[in-house]
Amino acid sequence: MTDVVDADELLRRIRRGRERAADEERAWRERAQSLAATDPEGSREAADRARAYEAVLLVLEDIVRPGGGPMRAEGVKRVT
Repeated sequence: MTDVVDADELLRRIRRGRERAADEERAWRERAQSLAATDPEGSREAADRARAYEAVLLVLEDIVRPGGGPMRAEGVKRVT
């Protein structure tokens, strides 16, 4: 990635990444729920992946909207 990009292009890329992370988080959460009864280990792995995408989503959200509202993660508290 040696191309020089302006601030608008960078913001567009961050927003695309944020949308992708939200989609992936949702998909892995749904997979974790669907596997809960039949494959507990698979469900845990899917939940771990969902949390990883959630972390990426929260970071990208904070870049786009710094200080904007409470964090939406379950069980995660904002440290000040």
